[in-house]
Amino acid sequence: MCDRERGWSEVPLIKTWQLIAGSAAAGLALSVAVVTAAGPWDSGQRKAERDRAASWGPTGGADHGDGPGSGSFPQAAPSAPGVLGAIGPGAPRQAAAAPEGLAAVLRPLLADPALGTVRTASVVDTATGQVLYESGARDAMTPASTIKIATAAAALAALGPEHRIRTAVVPGAAPGQILLLGGGDPSLTAKKKSPAGSGGSLVALAADTARALKAAGTDSVSVGYDDSLYTGPVRHPIGDNPNIAPVTALTADEGRPDDSTSGPVARTGEPSGDAARAFAALLAERGIKVTGEPARAKAPADAQPLAATLSTPLAGLVERMLTNSDNDIAEALARQTALASGLPASFEGGEKAVTAKLAALGVDVSGSRFADGSGLNRADKVSSGLLTGLLTKAADPQRPELRPVLTGLPVAGFTGTLRGRNAGSSPAAGLLRAKTGTLTGVNSLAGTVVDRSGRLLAFAFLTANSADGPAAEKSLDKLAAAVAATP
Repeated sequence: MCDRERGWSEVPLIKTWQLIAGSAAAGLALSVAVVTAAGPWDSGQRKAERDRAASWGPTGGADHGDGPGSGSFPQAAPSAPGVLGAIGPGAPRQAAAAPEGLAAVLRPLLADPALGTVRTASVVDTATGQVLYESGARDAMTPASTIKIATAAAALAALGPEHRIRTAVVPGAAPGQILLLGGGDPSLTAKKKSPAGSGGSLVALAADTARALKAAGTDSVSVGYDDSLYTGPVRHPIGDNPNIAPVTALTADEGRPDDSTSGPVARTGEPSGDAARAFAALLAERGIKVTGEPARAKAPADAQPLAATLSTPLAGLVERMLTNSDNDIAEALARQTALASGLPASFEGGEKAVTAKLAALGVDVSGSRFADGSGLNRADKVSSGLLTGLLTKAADPQRPELRPVLTGLPVAGFTGTLRGRNAGSSPAAGLLRAKTGTLTGVNSLAGTVVDRSGRLLAFAFLTANSADGPAAEKSLDKLAAAVAATP
């Protein structure tokens, strides 16, 4: 049951995201002038997308000495050259690359045996929609984690970038009982300071609940929990796996037993019960006696919350998911898309909802299957043309709600799953943002890159049956770098 069905009103939200990525032809400039030592990132949230990371002014910082005529004030130091100066204001633009030139470069790279026995490709100019190169672009293949691009686009289209997921405490049906009511927030944390950044907080929720109980003259309660918002199997078809926790509507810290925020780690087998026990302990710390052990219970349909906590806005969840290839967030977003579509919040409901939302965006979903939101399921099928179609939609100035699909993509040589790929002197370093995909024998890469003429291009390369995963990744990186470097 969703918030509106429970009669809860939406909390007004402050806009926390800013649109900056897009096409030069549409008058939107990509502008990263300086990468500071601290970096432009904070727990998967791109600070440079919310605050100006660099100034367009002609001067730089200040030195620490007194130059001639400086008096007692430091003088302006010369500005360092921009990391992405080639696409800044007034940058000279080269002639646009001809499709035949790009094809001549990509064909031999696609023929690399390291890519396996099957490979498809699509490269599109996001400003015009012109197909610059394609090979098997409509052939559906197992995409691995590049399917998260589809999950992100569907969730944003269904809910909008400022949507927040609510976790609440409501009175239970039994006397003296309160229930922790899961809404499916994948950013929910039981830690006093979340290592993953902003999100729903059981600590804050416990404090607010304790205040409400004391104000009502209650100092002793039993605690239950309701995670019935999600239906169907809680285990991903891949089984017990360190890459994903059981998928429930109530999970704190992604079921991780440590302070990790991404990557594989053994997860709890009871995320809902563990979250409820953590909440009960936090209540006890705040002077509320908790009797008995937390148990699963059903919240009354008309229950009004005593307290609530809200997730990171959907835009932030999408960015975190794409940057770190977070499977737990991906499965949560597929279920939130199902709920927004009036469908069961299950693997099956997510598949139907994502398919419908993408079709409504106007992309060709024929032959596609979204068996999960994360890409761990080999039954997933998408085409490289579908992925570039979604990336092009996300770059469209008329689709600002989809922009986090672009801003969340890892940056080559700098962030997330691309930190060590196309780094250093690669022509794609800092210019390429892409989602990686890796399963045994499956390697994929899809994202955007600024080419030498200053255009924002969308690309997708899907491969299968590779014998050497690292070698396949290197070949994919060469393909992406070639798109960036081809004149």
